[in-house]
Amino acid sequence: MSTYVYGITAADHPGLPEGMEGIGRPALTVRTATGGGLAALVSDAPENLRPKRRDLLAHQNVLAEAGGGGTVLPMRFGSVATDDDAVAATLEEHADHYQERLAALRDRVEYNVKVQHDEEAVLRTVVADQPELRAQVEHNRATGGGTHEDKMRLGETVAKAVQQREAEDGELVLAQLEPHADAISPAPDTTGWITNLSFLVDRSSSEHLLGAIEQLRKAHPHLVFRVNGPLPPYSFVDQAPAATTAE
Repeated sequence: MSTYVYGITAADHPGLPEGMEGIGRPALTVRTATGGGLAALVSDAPENLRPKRRDLLAHQNVLAEAGGGGTVLPMRFGSVATDDDAVAATLEEHADHYQERLAALRDRVEYNVKVQHDEEAVLRTVVADQPELRAQVEHNRATGGGTHEDKMRLGETVAKAVQQREAEDGELVLAQLEPHADAISPAPDTTGWITNLSFLVDRSSSEHLLGAIEQLRKAHPHLVFRVNGPLPPYSFVDQAPAATTAE
């Protein structure tokens, strides 16, 4: 049976599993594969592995429990190797790299920050900030909504103003949050977000990043934040070369 890989840590990590349960139904027991002074948290890999909610949560739980005792390099869900021997051989071959990443990510966590506009609030903001646009709105209102051409012209002007504001707000969020992070990783583009970034921060000082986000919320009520964290630093770890990912 193939081997499922949750994460990599030092061989002397104090929080290595004893009877910890991982993915699968029934839940599979987590064990370790060791090599190069490192230990990989692994279990058997279920057949037809898919990213179901229960298994996603189990994967995160293993990393959270092990992470409570020290630094763990998290593998993304679906990382599978041929067997334990293949995992151990990879640890031996890439020991220097993994040791370097463990040192770099010691006591670090990840926060993913997504930002979008509140549609009504951003419309009020761009109209208030641009006298010409405000005059155009007032003209249309005074003439009962304006002609079809007036409405089309206003719509195009508003769309451009909002698009410009999206770019400006994306730069603002980055400028305000960047000083509070050790590293930043852009997340995959998703529709509807003007910012989607992952921030690597020291666990003991993460309140500085969260405080900066709260200040932005209060100062710019047209911005809507979705913050996810603290998380294992998925976005700042190179995945195991020997692992493949379930489709």
